[in-house]
Amino acid sequence: MEQKRSRWILHSDADCFYAAIEQRDRGYHGKPVIVGGLEGRGVVATCSYEARRFGVHSAMSMREAKQRCPQGIFLSPDMRKYAYVSEQIRQIYESFSPLVEPLSLDECFMDLTGMELLYPGGVADIACRIKDQIRKEINITVSIGVSHNKFLAKLASDLKKPDGLVIIKPGEEIDLLAPMPVTRLWGVGEATARSLKHIGVKTVADVRTLDSTVLERLLGKYGAELFKLAWGKDDRPVVPDREAKSIGSENTFLQDIWSKENIEAELLALAEKTGWRLRQAGLSGRTVTVKIRYSSFHTITRSLTLQTPVNLDEVIYETAKTIMEKVPIQEGVRLLGITVSHLSEGCNQLDLFNEVNEKREKVTAVVDQLKGRFGHSIIMRGKLLEQRTNK
Repeated sequence: MEQKRSRWILHSDADCFYAAIEQRDRGYHGKPVIVGGLEGRGVVATCSYEARRFGVHSAMSMREAKQRCPQGIFLSPDMRKYAYVSEQIRQIYESFSPLVEPLSLDECFMDLTGMELLYPGGVADIACRIKDQIRKEINITVSIGVSHNKFLAKLASDLKKPDGLVIIKPGEEIDLLAPMPVTRLWGVGEATARSLKHIGVKTVADVRTLDSTVLERLLGKYGAELFKLAWGKDDRPVVPDREAKSIGSENTFLQDIWSKENIEAELLALAEKTGWRLRQAGLSGRTVTVKIRYSSFHTITRSLTLQTPVNLDEVIYETAKTIMEKVPIQEGVRLLGITVSHLSEGCNQLDLFNEVNEKREKVTAVVDQLKGRFGHSIIMRGKLLEQRTNK
């Protein structure tokens, strides 16, 4: 009997988002930055960890914040700038999965189910790459949690802030949740916590001792949901707020690459990842874009738009190779990326090669089944195997 594939949900939360951006842009690293309303009854929107050491926190009145941290740097929020940075970060998220559900400017959910097969280290590898890319390109940190549902992923992202990474594997949630206070359960605020305390419920383990009908009488429909959460159950899907505009993959190399053979091998690996993501999402696209970042950090993109949408690895690879043939390599390459855009549903391929692509589609379908069942490394093209053997 085929084993059911694990569902993997990632929750990412930028650390002290507004304050971190101001620290970055104004040279305030290591200083207590407090962002919020400065006039009248203004409140703290967010503050840096340096300010939190003085007892400052979000939603506190600015008057109290100034009393607790008089040496703090108090700033009005610049929402246009924060929205711009948020969009930059989101583009990074969408390069790893087409299913991204933003919760606010500074946090989101991602569905990584199936994507873990594309990376040697699975979901941990993806999470580390996301964190590293945001740190290098945006110069702020995010805390990430990964688990098999939204509730546990969000819980995990909060356990080791700042700059944390926590993965809760299936089965680990039972013991992990048991000693936690009920306020750790999604939706339990002060009022609900007081109601539960009246019946002797203080921890998640206490919730499990009750019958779900008792919780429903006390809390209404939410009672049944609370009982499920206490056991780490949450079936809600990740719901993107917009259709994916593009799907792709990129890789930053530990050492710059120069040779045509190395570049083509990397393009093939990227084409495989991009094709897999497209097929997992049931999409194909007409425009293939190659991103090249040189050792000098100079970055260029070159695109080619095809007549009909594609999602086969070979077609994406051949198109990317055609693009690269017109790109001069006069210095080392530190990053390569492939993106497919102008997306549509379905799997149409180039009419010119219908007979060839029909065979490719059949082979790809079998390979996808093998990868989905046994992992992405179960099968590897000879070109990639030769390249990795020679490294």
